[in-house]
Amino acid sequence: MASLASTHSTIKYGIIGVGMMGREHLLNLFHLQDKGVAVVAIADPHASSQRQALDLAQSFGWKMEVFSGHQELLDSGLCDVLVVSTPNMTHYQILMDIINHPRPHHVLVEKPLCTTVAHCKEVVMAAKKREDILVQVGLEYRYMPPVAKLIDIVKGGSLGQVKMVAIREHRFPFLVKVNNWNRFNTNTGGTLVEKCCHFFDLMRLIAGANPIRLMASGAIDVNHKDEMYDGKVPDILDNAYVIVEFDNGSRGILDLCMFAEGSKNEQEISVVGDIGKGEAFVPENIVRFGTRVSGRNGVETLKAEDHRIKYEGLHHGSSYLEHLNFLCAMRSKEREVPVVDLEDGLISVAMGVAAQLSIETSRFVTITEVMD
Repeated sequence: MASLASTHSTIKYGIIGVGMMGREHLLNLFHLQDKGVAVVAIADPHASSQRQALDLAQSFGWKMEVFSGHQELLDSGLCDVLVVSTPNMTHYQILMDIINHPRPHHVLVEKPLCTTVAHCKEVVMAAKKREDILVQVGLEYRYMPPVAKLIDIVKGGSLGQVKMVAIREHRFPFLVKVNNWNRFNTNTGGTLVEKCCHFFDLMRLIAGANPIRLMASGAIDVNHKDEMYDGKVPDILDNAYVIVEFDNGSRGILDLCMFAEGSKNEQEISVVGDIGKGEAFVPENIVRFGTRVSGRNGVETLKAEDHRIKYEGLHHGSSYLEHLNFLCAMRSKEREVPVVDLEDGLISVAMGVAAQLSIETSRFVTITEVMD
C-alpha cells in the first residue's frame, strides 16, 4: 500500500455497515473528497440500508459497488481503507477477517472496539502481526472542538497536576437501530461499554494515567421498559454513576442519564488540577478555565471552534476531524500511529466491562480482574 504515502493519490474507501453511522461516515468522506478520498464500495446485508446509502451517494455523484457481506467486499480488491460501522457484536469477526486477509486494508472501526475484553485482546494481538496496516478506533469525542481545547489546556499545564475529572452526559434515550440490536447487553456489551467507552477514554487521556479500579451504580429506571422484542424486554442501563481510580492518584467520575432531554448541554466535562480548573460544554462549544490564584473573577470563557471542519454532522464535526487525522496517518511516509489506537480501544472497553461488573456485584472491580 505504498501508494497511500502520496498526498496526490486517491484513497479508495469501503464502508462495512451503512446504517445510521455508516451513512454518517459516507457524508464525512464526501466532504473530504478534496483531500483525495472516494467511497467506492459498501457492504450491508439489509436492502433498506443499502438503498439509503446508494441514494445518498448518488445525490453527490459517487458510484459504489454493493456487497451483502464484508468478505465479498474484502475479496473484491476494490478498497484501500475500510470503515467498520456495523453492530457492536459483529466487530470482532469482521476485524479478524480484515486483519487476516492477504490484501492489506487500513481500518477505522466504530466504537466500541469489541464487546468483550477477550475479543479486543485477540484483535490487538492479530494486528501486531501486520506491519502493513493501521487500525484506528472511532472514539471521536476527543476531536470535539471544546473537548480538544480543554485537553490542550490540560496538556499545556495551565491547571497543574490533574486530580479530578468529572464527565456528565445527560441526553436522550438510545436511538432505534436496525433490528433493535442496541436494546440488549449481549449485542452492545452493555451501556457502559456501548456509550461510555467514549468517556472512559477521555478520562484516561485527560488524567494521563491508566485505571486501577472502578465502582459503579446504575439501573434501568425509565427507558425501554415498555418495549419487547422477540418476547424479550430490553436490559440496557439508562442511568449510572461510575467512579474511577487511576494509577497516578487522580480520580474520575461519570454521571450518565439517558432520559434527560431537558438539558442545555449534552456533555459537560470538568477537570480540576492543583493549580486551576477547566470545563468544556457541548453543544454550546464553550470552554471555561481559571486558576486558584485568580479566583472566580479571573475565569476565562472561550468559544471553541475548529475552522478545518467542513461538515459538522451528528457529532459537532468530530467525525470529520477523526477522518482527517486518520487520512494524515495513512499518508505519512513514516506511517504514523493513529491518535486513537487499538490499545486505547481495548482499555476503554475494559473500563466499561469493569463498571458493568461492579453494578452486577455491588463492589469495586479492578482492571486487572477483567483484563486477565
